[in-house]
Amino acid sequence: MKQPRAWQRMLSGRRLDLLDPTPVDIEIEDIAHGLAFVARWNGQTRGDHAYSVAEHSLLVETLFTRIAPEAPVKWRLAALLHDAPEYVIGDMISPVKAAVGPGYGALDDRLTAAIHLRFGLPATIPATIKKQIKRADKISAWLEATQIAGFAEAEASKFFGRPDPAMIEGLAIILRPPVQVRADFTARHHALLARI
Repeated sequence: MKQPRAWQRMLSGRRLDLLDPTPVDIEIEDIAHGLAFVARWNGQTRGDHAYSVAEHSLLVETLFTRIAPEAPVKWRLAALLHDAPEYVIGDMISPVKAAVGPGYGALDDRLTAAIHLRFGLPATIPATIKKQIKRADKISAWLEATQIAGFAEAEASKFFGRPDPAMIEGLAIILRPPVQVRADFTARHHALLARI
């Protein structure tokens, strides 16, 4: 019996095997393009543009830097790329991930490892760094929930925890066209990579 196709052709011309991804088939331009078009919150946000995973990733990297200002630049890059696999597998909300089961997590882990290796990071990042990135991710979710996804602060705090006001000072969610977000994500990636 013929195996079903498990690869996707990228705009760069690369052919990424989702079941066995290799670092040589990963390009930042493909990641930035895909993430700029993947909507967070299943698109259920206010505004004229979707709030993309690329925009969210830029915010998480900013928050991670506030949480761990002395962290080496490579971990800031890891924070920027924390949702990078979603450029091919999409952004599933937590209830859907739970329904899909452990297969989703395994696929995400394989893609993450390949992406990390492609950009000079370890396949698996240290638990302490992962925890800090997760904290930044939750703060970002609280900001998104309260600013664009229709949550009251009390409801968002119940699900994501109430962030320290100093962590979110001056941060506002701004919805932008995908082309702008893609360019900013790519530029940020290049800037961080150049400093490692």
